[in-house]
Amino acid sequence: MIEWTGAIVQGVLLGGLYALFAAGLSLIFGVMRLVNIAHGDLIILAAYMGLTTTVMLGVHPFLALLIVMPLMAGLGYALQRGVLNQTLGDDILPPLLVTFGLSVIIQNALLEFYTADPRKLPGGAVETASLDLGGITVGVLPLLTFGIAVAVIAGLQFVFYRTSLGRGFRAVSDNQDIAQLMGLNKAHVFGLAMALALAVVAIAGILLGMRTSFDPAIGGGRLIFGFEAVIIGGLGNLWGTLAGGVILGVAQTLGAKIDPGYQILAGHIAFLIVLAVRPNGLFPRVEH
Repeated sequence: MIEWTGAIVQGVLLGGLYALFAAGLSLIFGVMRLVNIAHGDLIILAAYMGLTTTVMLGVHPFLALLIVMPLMAGLGYALQRGVLNQTLGDDILPPLLVTFGLSVIIQNALLEFYTADPRKLPGGAVETASLDLGGITVGVLPLLTFGIAVAVIAGLQFVFYRTSLGRGFRAVSDNQDIAQLMGLNKAHVFGLAMALALAVVAIAGILLGMRTSFDPAIGGGRLIFGFEAVIIGGLGNLWGTLAGGVILGVAQTLGAKIDPGYQILAGHIAFLIVLAVRPNGLFPRVEH
C-alpha cells in the first residue's frame, strides 16, 4: 500500500512540472485564443539557455533564471509583435502554421549549436536531496518544483484578476475591437501576454533541465503534456491547469507502477477519458 501511496505522491509532484509546461499555453490561449505549436521547443530553448548561462558564468541554474527569464520574456514580446500578431484573426490555421515553422527552426538551430547529445543542468545538492515523509521518500527538487508551480499559477491568477495589466488581458480576450476603442493597444497587450508566458516557460525549462536530461528533439513531448494538462483542467482556467497537470502526473506514475512501459500511455488514456466525459475539461473557465 505504501508503494502505491508513494507513486501517487510522486505523480502529484510531477504534475507540478506539467502545470508549469501548461501555464503559458493556458495564459496565451485565454488572452488571444492562440495555440502555440512551438511551446514545447521554447521550453527546451530555455533549458539550453540555462545550460549556457551556468557554464559561462559558473552559477547555479536557479541563479541562471535571473538571466534566462528576461531573455525569454523579451523573445516572447518580439515574437508576438513582429510575427504572431500578423497571423491572428478568425482563421486558426495561420498561427498554427507559423508556430509549427517556428518549432522546426528552433529544433534545427539547437541541433546546429548544441548537437543531438543529451544534456543536463547541474542542480548540485538540491538534485539529490530527499525527505522521508512517513516512509515515503520524496525528492527535494520535485517538492520545490511543485511549490514553484503553485506560486507561479497563484501569481498569474493575481496578475490576471487583480492588476491593470490583467484587466487589459481580460478586455482584449472578451472583445478586441471594443478594447481597442477604449484606448488599449491590443498588439502591445498581446506582446505582454506572450512575454509573461515565456517567462513562465523559462522557469519550466530550467526545472526540466535539472530534473532530467534533454535534447533538441524532446520539445514535442513536452508540448503534448502541456496541452493535455490544459485540456484536462479546462481551457483558460489557470488553477484547472494545475489540477490537469496533477491528474496527468498521477496517471503516469500509476501506469509506470503497473508496468514501466505503460507510463506515457496511462497519461494519454486519462486524458482521453476526461475528454470523453467532460469535453470542455474538468474546470472550464466561466464566461461572464
